[in-house]
Amino acid sequence: MELLKKAEASSIRENVEEFNIGDSVKVHYKIIEGKTERVQVFEGTCIAMKNTGVRKTFTVRKISYNVGVERTFPFHSPKIAMIEVVRQGKVRRAKLFYLRDKIGKGAKVKEKRPVKTAKN
Repeated sequence: MELLKKAEASSIRENVEEFNIGDSVKVHYKIIEGKTERVQVFEGTCIAMKNTGVRKTFTVRKISYNVGVERTFPFHSPKIAMIEVVRQGKVRRAKLFYLRDKIGKGAKVKEKRPVKTAKN
């Protein structure tokens, strides 16, 4: 069991930007086509996260040409070049599968506003 934990610990990526469910994210994903390698950006709303450690995955949903597209990414994959948070979402659920049934403005997630601090 110790050996398995050590192997998993070596696969975990460091310096990954943390994000939550409901956040709009851009996932820069490396795609290999023959001998060339390029980075493709998948931008959408994070609707689910599963598992922990090396097995952690997250699902991103976007609307492309009026068709909903979902893609599940392994969080610690070496094929992910970068994850950047575009805006933070204000949600009260762990899974946002109800967005699959919504269209237009109803499919939007409210933006989390920064907390104002009192000035002395």
